[in-house]
Amino acid sequence: MAPASPSARPAATARPAAATRPRNRKQLIVDAAGRVFSERGYHKASMEEVAAGVGISAAALYRHFPNKYALFAECAHVMVDGLVAALDEVPPGAALAEVLAAVTRVTVAHRASGGVYRWEARYLDREDRRRLAVKFGRLVGRVDEAVQREHPLPDGRLRAMAALGAIGSVTMHRTSIAGRRAEELLLASALRVAATDPAAGRPGARPVELPARPVPRTRRAEILAASVPLFARNGFANVTNGQIARAVGLTPSALYRHYPGKVDILAAACLQAAGLLAQGVERSLHEVAGPRDAVVALAATYVAYSFEYTELNSVAEAELAGLPEGLRRPVVLAQREHIAVWEQQLRLARPELDPRQARVLVHAGFGVVVEAGRRLRWRDGPGHRAAVTALVLGALGL
Repeated sequence: MAPASPSARPAATARPAAATRPRNRKQLIVDAAGRVFSERGYHKASMEEVAAGVGISAAALYRHFPNKYALFAECAHVMVDGLVAALDEVPPGAALAEVLAAVTRVTVAHRASGGVYRWEARYLDREDRRRLAVKFGRLVGRVDEAVQREHPLPDGRLRAMAALGAIGSVTMHRTSIAGRRAEELLLASALRVAATDPAAGRPGARPVELPARPVPRTRRAEILAASVPLFARNGFANVTNGQIARAVGLTPSALYRHYPGKVDILAAACLQAAGLLAQGVERSLHEVAGPRDAVVALAATYVAYSFEYTELNSVAEAELAGLPEGLRRPVVLAQREHIAVWEQQLRLARPELDPRQARVLVHAGFGVVVEAGRRLRWRDGPGHRAAVTALVLGALGL
Protein backbone atom coordinates (compact mmCIF):
# COMPACT_ATOMS: atom_id res chain seq x y z
CA MET A 1 0.00 0.00 0.00
CA ALA A 2 1.34 3.48 -0.86
CA PRO A 3 2.18 5.60 2.19
CA ALA A 4 0.08 8.66 2.87
CA SER A 5 1.47 11.97 1.71
CA PRO A 6 3.53 13.91 4.32
CA SER A 7 0.91 16.67 4.46
CA ALA A 8 -1.73 14.14 5.56
CA ARG A 9 0.26 12.97 8.59
CA PRO A 10 0.59 14.60 12.01
CA ALA A 11 3.80 16.58 12.31
CA ALA A 12 5.14 14.20 14.95
CA THR A 13 5.11 11.27 12.53
CA ALA A 14 6.72 12.97 9.55
CA ARG A 15 10.35 12.52 10.65
CA PRO A 16 10.17 8.73 11.40
CA ALA A 17 8.46 8.15 8.03
CA ALA A 18 11.35 9.80 6.24
CA ALA A 19 13.77 7.67 8.21
CA THR A 20 12.10 4.48 6.96
CA ARG A 21 12.37 5.39 3.27
CA PRO A 22 13.63 2.31 1.38
CA ARG A 23 17.36 2.47 0.73
CA ASN A 24 16.86 0.76 -2.62
CA ARG A 25 14.18 3.17 -3.84
CA LYS A 26 16.10 3.96 -7.03
CA GLN A 27 16.21 0.26 -7.88
CA LEU A 28 12.49 -0.06 -7.12
CA ILE A 29 11.86 2.83 -9.51
CA VAL A 30 13.93 1.22 -12.27
CA ASP A 31 12.14 -2.12 -11.82
CA ALA A 32 8.71 -0.48 -11.97
CA ALA A 33 9.71 1.64 -14.96
CA GLY A 34 11.03 -1.40 -16.81
CA ARG A 35 7.66 -3.08 -16.42
CA VAL A 36 5.79 -0.01 -17.65
CA PHE A 37 8.10 0.54 -20.63
CA SER A 38 7.94 -3.16 -21.56
CA GLU A 39 4.15 -3.26 -21.43
CA ARG A 40 3.25 0.13 -22.89
CA GLY A 41 6.26 1.22 -24.91
CA TYR A 42 8.47 4.24 -24.37
CA HIS A 43 6.18 6.92 -25.76
CA LYS A 44 2.94 5.75 -24.11
CA ALA A 45 4.53 5.23 -20.69
CA SER A 46 4.35 8.13 -18.26
CA MET A 47 6.33 9.16 -15.21
CA GLU A 48 3.05 9.24 -13.26
CA GLU A 49 2.46 5.54 -14.01
CA VAL A 50 5.96 4.66 -12.86
CA ALA A 51 5.57 6.70 -9.67
CA ALA A 52 2.24 4.99 -8.93
CA GLY A 53 3.90 1.61 -9.38
CA VAL A 54 6.43 2.47 -6.67
CA GLY A 55 3.92 4.19 -4.40
CA ILE A 56 5.51 7.63 -4.55
CA SER A 57 4.60 10.97 -6.06
CA ALA A 58 5.80 12.10 -9.46
CA ALA A 59 7.75 14.88 -7.69
CA ALA A 60 9.63 12.28 -5.65
CA LEU A 61 10.38 10.34 -8.83
CA TYR A 62 11.96 13.42 -10.43
CA ARG A 63 14.37 13.66 -7.50
CA HIS A 64 15.95 10.44 -8.78
CA PHE A 65 15.59 10.95 -12.55
CA PRO A 66 15.34 14.37 -14.20
CA ASN A 67 13.11 13.21 -17.07
CA LYS A 68 11.53 10.17 -18.72
CA TYR A 69 14.43 9.66 -21.11
CA ALA A 70 16.98 9.42 -18.29
CA LEU A 71 14.82 6.79 -16.59
CA PHE A 72 14.31 4.92 -19.86
CA ALA A 73 18.04 4.87 -20.62
CA GLU A 74 18.70 3.44 -17.16
CA CYS A 75 16.13 0.69 -17.77
CA ALA A 76 17.57 -0.16 -21.16
CA HIS A 77 21.03 -0.67 -19.64
CA VAL A 78 20.06 -2.38 -16.39
CA MET A 79 19.34 -5.84 -17.85
CA VAL A 80 22.58 -6.02 -19.83
CA ASP A 81 24.52 -4.65 -16.84
CA GLY A 82 23.02 -7.40 -14.68
CA LEU A 83 23.90 -10.09 -17.21
CA VAL A 84 27.47 -8.86 -17.57
CA ALA A 85 27.86 -8.70 -13.78
CA ALA A 86 26.51 -12.24 -13.42
CA LEU A 87 28.98 -13.56 -15.98
CA ASP A 88 31.84 -11.70 -14.29
CA GLU A 89 31.17 -13.91 -11.26
CA VAL A 90 31.46 -17.10 -13.33
CA PRO A 91 35.07 -18.38 -13.33
CA PRO A 92 36.98 -18.19 -16.64
CA GLY A 93 36.83 -21.50 -18.44
CA ALA A 94 33.60 -22.53 -16.70
CA ALA A 95 31.33 -25.05 -18.39
CA LEU A 96 28.83 -23.77 -20.94
CA ALA A 97 25.96 -24.88 -18.69
CA GLU A 98 27.28 -22.70 -15.86
CA VAL A 99 27.63 -19.69 -18.15
CA LEU A 100 24.14 -20.01 -19.61
CA ALA A 101 22.64 -20.78 -16.19
CA ALA A 102 23.92 -17.43 -14.91
CA VAL A 103 22.32 -15.65 -17.86
CA THR A 104 19.06 -17.53 -17.40
CA ARG A 105 18.78 -16.74 -13.68
CA VAL A 106 19.14 -13.01 -14.22
CA THR A 107 16.79 -12.97 -17.21
CA VAL A 108 14.00 -14.87 -15.47
CA ALA A 109 14.41 -12.77 -12.31
CA HIS A 110 13.91 -9.59 -14.38
CA ARG A 111 11.35 -11.08 -16.72
CA ALA A 112 8.73 -8.36 -16.30
CA SER A 113 11.10 -5.51 -17.12
CA GLY A 114 13.77 -7.15 -19.24
CA GLY A 115 12.19 -6.72 -22.65
CA VAL A 116 12.99 -3.03 -22.97
CA TYR A 117 16.30 -3.54 -24.75
CA ARG A 118 14.93 -5.75 -27.53
CA TRP A 119 12.51 -3.34 -29.25
CA GLU A 120 12.35 -0.11 -27.28
CA ALA A 121 16.11 0.51 -27.31
CA ARG A 122 15.74 2.04 -30.78
CA TYR A 123 14.49 5.15 -29.00
CA LEU A 124 17.84 5.66 -27.28
CA ASP A 125 20.12 8.39 -28.58
CA ARG A 126 23.24 7.44 -30.53
CA GLU A 127 25.63 7.44 -27.60
CA ASP A 128 23.39 5.29 -25.42
CA ARG A 129 22.87 2.85 -28.28
CA ARG A 130 26.63 2.64 -28.75
CA ARG A 131 27.21 1.96 -25.06
CA LEU A 132 24.49 -0.68 -25.04
CA ALA A 133 25.99 -2.37 -28.11
CA VAL A 134 29.42 -2.51 -26.45
CA LYS A 135 27.98 -4.16 -23.34
CA PHE A 136 25.91 -6.62 -25.33
CA GLY A 137 28.93 -7.45 -27.47
CA ARG A 138 30.87 -8.29 -24.32
CA LEU A 139 28.04 -10.54 -23.18
CA VAL A 140 27.83 -12.36 -26.51
CA GLY A 141 31.62 -12.75 -26.60
CA ARG A 142 31.67 -14.42 -23.19
CA VAL A 143 28.88 -16.82 -24.17
CA ASP A 144 30.54 -17.56 -27.49
CA GLU A 145 33.81 -18.48 -25.76
CA ALA A 146 31.97 -21.12 -23.76
CA VAL A 147 30.07 -22.36 -26.82
CA GLN A 148 33.26 -22.74 -28.84
CA ARG A 149 35.06 -24.60 -26.04
CA GLU A 150 32.43 -27.32 -25.98
CA HIS A 151 31.09 -27.25 -29.54
CA PRO A 152 33.72 -25.63 -31.79
CA LEU A 153 32.29 -24.51 -35.12
CA PRO A 154 33.10 -21.49 -37.32
CA ASP A 155 29.63 -19.94 -37.01
CA GLY A 156 30.52 -16.31 -36.31
CA ARG A 157 28.77 -16.17 -32.91
CA LEU A 158 25.48 -17.25 -34.48
CA ARG A 159 24.78 -19.97 -31.90
CA ALA A 160 25.71 -17.68 -29.01
CA MET A 161 23.23 -15.06 -30.22
CA ALA A 162 20.57 -17.69 -30.86
CA ALA A 163 21.02 -19.21 -27.39
CA LEU A 164 20.64 -15.77 -25.82
CA GLY A 165 17.54 -15.26 -27.94
CA ALA A 166 16.01 -18.45 -26.57
CA ILE A 167 16.65 -17.32 -22.99
CA GLY A 168 15.61 -13.70 -23.57
CA SER A 169 12.30 -14.77 -25.12
CA VAL A 170 10.78 -15.11 -21.65
CA THR A 171 10.73 -11.32 -21.33
CA MET A 172 8.47 -10.99 -24.38
CA HIS A 173 5.42 -12.98 -23.26
CA ARG A 174 3.39 -13.50 -20.10
CA THR A 175 2.88 -17.26 -19.99
CA SER A 176 2.38 -18.16 -16.33
CA ILE A 177 5.09 -20.57 -15.20
CA ALA A 178 7.12 -20.98 -12.02
CA GLY A 179 10.50 -19.25 -12.11
CA ARG A 180 12.50 -22.40 -11.39
CA ARG A 181 10.69 -24.36 -14.09
CA ALA A 182 11.17 -21.54 -16.57
CA GLU A 183 14.91 -21.53 -15.82
CA GLU A 184 15.15 -25.28 -16.39
CA LEU A 185 13.28 -25.15 -19.69
CA LEU A 186 15.16 -22.15 -21.06
CA LEU A 187 18.58 -23.41 -19.99
CA ALA A 188 17.96 -26.79 -21.62
CA SER A 189 16.69 -25.04 -24.76
CA ALA A 190 19.72 -22.73 -24.96
CA LEU A 191 22.13 -25.64 -24.44
CA ARG A 192 20.51 -27.52 -27.32
CA VAL A 193 20.81 -24.44 -29.52
CA ALA A 194 24.50 -24.13 -28.66
CA ALA A 195 25.06 -27.78 -29.58
CA THR A 196 23.25 -27.50 -32.93
CA ASP A 197 25.32 -27.33 -36.11
CA PRO A 198 23.65 -24.60 -38.21
CA ALA A 199 25.18 -26.14 -41.32
CA ALA A 200 23.16 -29.29 -40.68
CA GLY A 201 20.08 -27.46 -41.92
CA ARG A 202 19.22 -28.56 -45.43
CA PRO A 203 18.58 -25.63 -47.79
CA GLY A 204 15.49 -26.33 -49.85
CA ALA A 205 14.71 -29.61 -48.04
CA ARG A 206 11.06 -28.59 -47.90
CA PRO A 207 9.99 -25.64 -50.04
CA VAL A 208 8.15 -22.98 -48.09
CA GLU A 209 5.24 -21.44 -49.97
CA LEU A 210 4.76 -17.97 -48.58
CA PRO A 211 1.97 -15.75 -49.88
CA ALA A 212 3.16 -13.33 -52.53
CA ARG A 213 4.26 -9.91 -51.34
CA PRO A 214 1.17 -7.68 -51.53
CA VAL A 215 1.14 -5.32 -54.50
CA PRO A 216 -0.39 -1.95 -53.54
CA ARG A 217 -3.16 -1.37 -56.06
CA THR A 218 -5.12 1.28 -54.18
CA ARG A 219 -4.13 4.53 -52.51
CA ARG A 220 -4.92 2.99 -49.11
CA ALA A 221 -2.58 0.08 -49.87
CA GLU A 222 0.11 2.49 -51.10
CA ILE A 223 -0.06 4.39 -47.81
CA LEU A 224 0.31 1.16 -45.86
CA ALA A 225 3.23 -0.02 -47.99
CA ALA A 226 5.03 3.31 -47.61
CA SER A 227 4.43 3.51 -43.85
CA VAL A 228 5.90 0.15 -42.86
CA PRO A 229 9.55 0.98 -43.74
CA LEU A 230 9.22 4.32 -41.96
CA PHE A 231 7.83 2.69 -38.81
CA ALA A 232 10.51 -0.01 -38.91
CA ARG A 233 13.38 2.43 -39.35
CA ASN A 234 12.33 5.31 -37.09
CA GLY A 235 9.77 3.85 -34.69
CA PHE A 236 6.04 4.53 -34.98
CA ALA A 237 6.04 7.47 -32.56
CA ASN A 238 8.78 9.29 -34.49
CA VAL A 239 7.04 9.09 -37.88
CA THR A 240 4.80 12.02 -38.82
CA ASN A 241 1.77 12.15 -41.08
CA GLY A 242 3.77 14.55 -43.23
CA GLN A 243 6.50 11.96 -43.81
CA ILE A 244 3.94 9.33 -44.77
CA ALA A 245 2.11 11.74 -47.05
CA ARG A 246 5.32 12.76 -48.84
CA ALA A 247 6.19 9.10 -49.41
CA VAL A 248 3.01 8.62 -51.45
CA GLY A 249 2.72 12.10 -52.97
CA LEU A 250 -0.20 13.33 -50.88
CA THR A 251 -0.86 16.22 -48.54
CA PRO A 252 -1.12 15.25 -44.85
CA SER A 253 -4.82 16.15 -44.78
CA ALA A 254 -5.48 13.77 -47.68
CA LEU A 255 -4.38 10.80 -45.53
CA TYR A 256 -7.57 11.13 -43.50
CA ARG A 257 -9.67 10.14 -46.52
CA HIS A 258 -8.06 6.70 -46.28
CA TYR A 259 -7.21 6.23 -42.58
CA PRO A 260 -8.78 8.01 -39.57
CA GLY A 261 -5.34 8.41 -38.02
CA LYS A 262 -1.75 7.21 -38.01
CA VAL A 263 -2.54 4.54 -35.44
CA ASP A 264 -5.03 2.99 -37.88
CA ILE A 265 -2.21 2.56 -40.39
CA LEU A 266 -0.22 0.76 -37.71
CA ALA A 267 -3.19 -1.48 -36.93
CA ALA A 268 -3.54 -2.33 -40.63
CA ALA A 269 0.18 -3.23 -40.76
CA CYS A 270 -0.14 -5.54 -37.74
CA LEU A 271 -3.19 -7.25 -39.22
CA GLN A 272 -1.44 -7.66 -42.56
CA ALA A 273 1.51 -9.30 -40.84
CA ALA A 274 -0.77 -11.71 -38.97
CA GLY A 275 -2.69 -12.52 -42.14
CA LEU A 276 0.41 -13.26 -44.22
CA LEU A 277 1.81 -15.53 -41.51
CA ALA A 278 -1.51 -17.37 -41.15
CA GLN A 279 -1.63 -18.00 -44.90
CA GLY A 280 1.93 -19.31 -44.85
CA VAL A 281 1.15 -21.67 -41.96
CA GLU A 282 -1.95 -22.99 -43.72
CA ARG A 283 0.09 -23.84 -46.79
CA SER A 284 2.96 -25.34 -44.84
CA LEU A 285 0.76 -27.77 -42.92
CA HIS A 286 -0.99 -29.11 -46.01
CA GLU A 287 -0.38 -32.87 -46.23
CA VAL A 288 2.30 -33.10 -43.52
CA ALA A 289 3.00 -36.67 -42.43
CA GLY A 290 2.88 -36.22 -38.63
CA PRO A 291 3.42 -33.84 -35.72
CA ARG A 292 7.22 -33.79 -36.01
CA ASP A 293 7.00 -32.89 -39.69
CA ALA A 294 4.37 -30.31 -38.78
CA VAL A 295 6.72 -28.62 -36.29
CA VAL A 296 9.54 -28.66 -38.86
CA ALA A 297 7.17 -27.06 -41.39
CA LEU A 298 6.06 -24.43 -38.87
CA ALA A 299 9.66 -23.57 -38.04
CA ALA A 300 10.70 -23.30 -41.68
CA THR A 301 7.66 -21.15 -42.45
CA TYR A 302 8.22 -18.77 -39.55
CA VAL A 303 11.88 -18.36 -40.48
CA ALA A 304 11.05 -17.77 -44.15
CA TYR A 305 8.36 -15.26 -43.19
CA SER A 306 10.77 -13.42 -40.88
CA PHE A 307 13.37 -13.09 -43.61
CA GLU A 308 10.87 -12.23 -46.34
CA TYR A 309 8.85 -9.71 -44.33
CA THR A 310 11.47 -8.45 -41.91
CA GLU A 311 10.25 -4.85 -41.73
CA LEU A 312 6.59 -5.76 -41.47
CA ASN A 313 7.25 -8.38 -38.80
CA SER A 314 9.46 -6.07 -36.74
CA VAL A 315 6.78 -3.36 -36.80
CA ALA A 316 4.10 -5.82 -35.72
CA GLU A 317 6.26 -7.17 -32.89
CA ALA A 318 7.65 -3.86 -31.67
CA GLU A 319 4.62 -1.59 -31.95
CA LEU A 320 1.70 -3.82 -30.96
CA ALA A 321 1.72 -2.54 -27.37
CA GLY A 322 1.11 0.99 -28.66
CA LEU A 323 -2.25 0.15 -30.23
CA PRO A 324 -5.46 1.08 -28.39
CA GLU A 325 -7.28 -1.94 -26.95
CA GLY A 326 -9.95 -2.02 -29.66
CA LEU A 327 -7.39 -2.09 -32.47
CA ARG A 328 -4.98 -4.39 -30.64
CA ARG A 329 -7.45 -7.13 -29.78
CA PRO A 330 -7.87 -8.64 -33.30
CA VAL A 331 -4.09 -8.81 -33.69
CA VAL A 332 -3.63 -10.43 -30.27
CA LEU A 333 -6.29 -13.03 -31.09
CA ALA A 334 -4.54 -13.85 -34.38
CA GLN A 335 -1.22 -14.22 -32.56
CA ARG A 336 -2.77 -16.51 -29.95
CA GLU A 337 -4.26 -18.66 -32.69
CA HIS A 338 -0.85 -18.96 -34.33
CA ILE A 339 0.85 -19.95 -31.07
CA ALA A 340 -1.92 -22.45 -30.34
CA VAL A 341 -1.13 -24.27 -33.60
CA TRP A 342 2.54 -24.52 -32.60
CA GLU A 343 1.67 -25.62 -29.08
CA GLN A 344 -0.62 -28.39 -30.26
CA GLN A 345 1.85 -29.82 -32.75
CA LEU A 346 4.81 -29.56 -30.37
CA ARG A 347 2.93 -31.41 -27.64
CA LEU A 348 2.04 -34.15 -30.11
CA ALA A 349 5.71 -34.41 -31.05
CA ARG A 350 6.84 -34.18 -27.39
CA PRO A 351 4.00 -35.64 -25.25
CA GLU A 352 5.95 -35.09 -22.02
CA LEU A 353 5.37 -31.34 -22.27
CA ASP A 354 2.40 -29.67 -20.63
CA PRO A 355 0.71 -26.68 -22.36
CA ARG A 356 2.70 -24.02 -20.49
CA GLN A 357 6.03 -25.73 -21.10
CA ALA A 358 5.24 -26.08 -24.79
CA ARG A 359 4.26 -22.41 -25.01
CA VAL A 360 7.49 -21.28 -23.35
CA LEU A 361 9.50 -23.36 -25.83
CA VAL A 362 7.55 -22.00 -28.80
CA HIS A 363 8.43 -18.47 -27.71
CA ALA A 364 12.05 -19.61 -27.25
CA GLY A 365 12.01 -20.63 -30.89
CA PHE A 366 10.71 -17.19 -31.86
CA GLY A 367 13.50 -15.62 -29.79
CA VAL A 368 16.07 -17.68 -31.68
CA VAL A 369 14.76 -16.32 -34.98
CA VAL A 370 14.94 -12.71 -33.78
CA GLU A 371 18.52 -12.83 -32.50
CA ALA A 372 19.91 -15.18 -35.17
CA GLY A 373 18.29 -13.04 -37.86
CA ARG A 374 19.85 -9.92 -36.40
CA ARG A 375 23.24 -11.64 -36.28
CA LEU A 376 22.87 -12.46 -39.99
CA ARG A 377 21.67 -8.89 -40.62
CA TRP A 378 18.58 -10.46 -42.17
CA ARG A 379 20.55 -11.26 -45.33
CA ASP A 380 18.18 -13.66 -47.03
CA GLY A 381 19.11 -16.88 -48.78
CA PRO A 382 18.45 -20.64 -48.56
CA GLY A 383 21.56 -21.24 -46.43
CA HIS A 384 20.63 -18.65 -43.81
CA ARG A 385 17.02 -19.81 -43.66
CA ALA A 386 18.11 -23.44 -43.23
CA ALA A 387 20.63 -22.54 -40.53
CA VAL A 388 18.14 -20.57 -38.46
CA THR A 389 15.49 -23.27 -38.89
CA ALA A 390 17.94 -25.85 -37.53
CA LEU A 391 18.58 -23.65 -34.50
CA VAL A 392 14.85 -23.21 -33.88
CA LEU A 393 14.34 -26.98 -33.95
CA GLY A 394 17.19 -27.31 -31.48
CA ALA A 395 15.48 -24.85 -29.16
CA LEU A 396 12.27 -26.88 -29.35
CA GLY A 397 14.00 -30.14 -28.52
CA LEU A 398 13.56 -31.77 -31.91
